[in-house]
Amino acid sequence: MTELVATTPGLFPLPDWAKSDLADLKGRQKADLISGDESNAVVSTYERARAAVVDDQFDADLDLFVEGQLRWDDMLAHPLTVHDRVEAGRIARYYDNNNFYRDPRVVGELTPSGDVGVELTAASELIDETAPLQAVLPGPYSLADLATDAYYGDEREFLSALAEFLAAEVDAFPDHETLFLLEPSLVESPPGDDVAEAVPEAIDVVASATDADVVVHTYFGALGEKTYAHLMDADVDAFGLDLVADDREATVYNAVEYGVPDAVALGVADGQNTRIESAETLRERASWFTEQVPMADFDTVYLSTNTELFYLPVNRYREKLAALAAAADIEREVSA
Repeated sequence: MTELVATTPGLFPLPDWAKSDLADLKGRQKADLISGDESNAVVSTYERARAAVVDDQFDADLDLFVEGQLRWDDMLAHPLTVHDRVEAGRIARYYDNNNFYRDPRVVGELTPSGDVGVELTAASELIDETAPLQAVLPGPYSLADLATDAYYGDEREFLSALAEFLAAEVDAFPDHETLFLLEPSLVESPPGDDVAEAVPEAIDVVASATDADVVVHTYFGALGEKTYAHLMDADVDAFGLDLVADDREATVYNAVEYGVPDAVALGVADGQNTRIESAETLRERASWFTEQVPMADFDTVYLSTNTELFYLPVNRYREKLAALAAAADIEREVSA
């Protein structure tokens, strides 16, 4: 029987009080964004905010908890922008939306920083083994796409270096049940033929650093056929697929034509839209996909938002969490 698991890809919105407090403590300019050497007052504010979003997940009754990534001012670029061998470059648009981040210019050899591991350890202490922890990282290809290489000098070498860097970060993680590698760039800026074969190899380097189940989560639409076919070479436990996007039929085609792992993460709730879908709607979206891929006997289906959640107001993000948990419970009730 398929297990339904309610979770998210993380990157939650800051609580309103924390947003106001941090604006006063940090400032509001580019130079005031997170750099890894924050004052005790800023660190303390983020600690209280982390506790708040962990409580939100308890209240929603999610199956897997994330840390929330509230410090990630630069979204998926964060693991680089806090590194001492990376310079904060120009302000760049974050994919095709109205959010912006500091372009991280890698100017030296990437060594482990441990930054994300510290965050996850703090979250695991809040959860206190009462719920499984899910780690979240940018996938190596998306991180390469968002960054500028001013050191390695070769696209494939840069991708490989980022994979090794992320794997070293995973080595510092506390125990975790799953690892979501967020790879929206595979959709938004798919790799060319000269790099495509290196992408699953880079993902495998990161995945091999953990004993947890690894999900390569893609969003902002369907993967191109060639990109999807190459991704099937990655040794991971699940793909994350966007079922909110208008081209979801192409996602089904890819799964039928090229196969799909034994587990799948389905982006059934819209992480960028304030409209709250009912639990029944979310469950129907998941069923629509699984019923059209009849050759797949999924061990696990993760029910998630398609994108990160920082786009949403706090009250709406909380309602999205509750709807996901309720959608997973529908199946449990039917199976009981």
